[in-house]
Amino acid sequence: MTALERPAMRERVPANRAGARQAPWLLRKSVQERLWRGFALVLILVGGAACLLPFLWMVSTSFKSQVEVYQFPPRWIPRHFLWRNYTAAFTILPFGRFFLNSAIIAISSMIGTVLSCSVVAYAFARLRAPGRDALFLVLLATMMLPGQVTIIPVYITFRYLGWINTFKPLIVPSFFAGAFSVFLLRQFFMSIPAEMDDAAKIDGAGVLGTFFRILVPMSKPALATVAIFSFMGDWSSFFGPLLYLNSKDKMTVPVALSFFRNTQSGSGNMAYMMAVSVIALLPPVLIFFFAQRYFIQGIVVTGLKG
Repeated sequence: MTALERPAMRERVPANRAGARQAPWLLRKSVQERLWRGFALVLILVGGAACLLPFLWMVSTSFKSQVEVYQFPPRWIPRHFLWRNYTAAFTILPFGRFFLNSAIIAISSMIGTVLSCSVVAYAFARLRAPGRDALFLVLLATMMLPGQVTIIPVYITFRYLGWINTFKPLIVPSFFAGAFSVFLLRQFFMSIPAEMDDAAKIDGAGVLGTFFRILVPMSKPALATVAIFSFMGDWSSFFGPLLYLNSKDKMTVPVALSFFRNTQSGSGNMAYMMAVSVIALLPPVLIFFFAQRYFIQGIVVTGLKG
């Protein structure tokens, strides 16, 4: 070893000793992080199982016989899976028609909500106008107004328009933007750099061109979030269809389930009731399953900027 290499060797030795002293601390920190992650995973699994148990019990009950439904101690797995419970439940009432009614209302309202709320949110996020921020505060203030306060005047308005016992009271209001969805989309639009709009203007795009060609393609997660919220809310809505729809052939699934429960066949056979409930849950579950990536991404991103 030369004389020039010896000082460098002396300098490396203390550094290695310091690293050796820090290694146990780093090891303890790594073990603690793993323990916390394992603990959090166990909590998530327990919570998920607790939330999933009612659904699993509903599916299990839908295949049981009348005796097994009220058997004690209860059985999770039926002795014989009775698939005829589903066909029998659908023949008692025209649930196919009720599902079609719910689909028409939910899909139409979803389209109206996405279109109207995205345009209004774009205006609040990008356009400049006197009193824009004050108007946005007024819009947010409407979220604090309970829906029960406006039931009577809204019902009277729809009655004078001749919309009672039609789908219009359940669909048309969705084309007038709601505060919650506007707020979500506005937060997402504000997170998109304004330079994108400037580049579009340089290329000759107008306000609507910038919105449809730039903002909308980049806002798929937020739009998917609003669409899922709208569909699930309208699909499971009970009070609105009960208030505005009077004919039996116009009933939606939640109202039909309540009517079926009060019939002799529905109240006397819980398996039929559970079978129809399982089918009623499938559309929201499937939509969330196929769009969960956009949904989770939209929930995360829309809360980044205020």
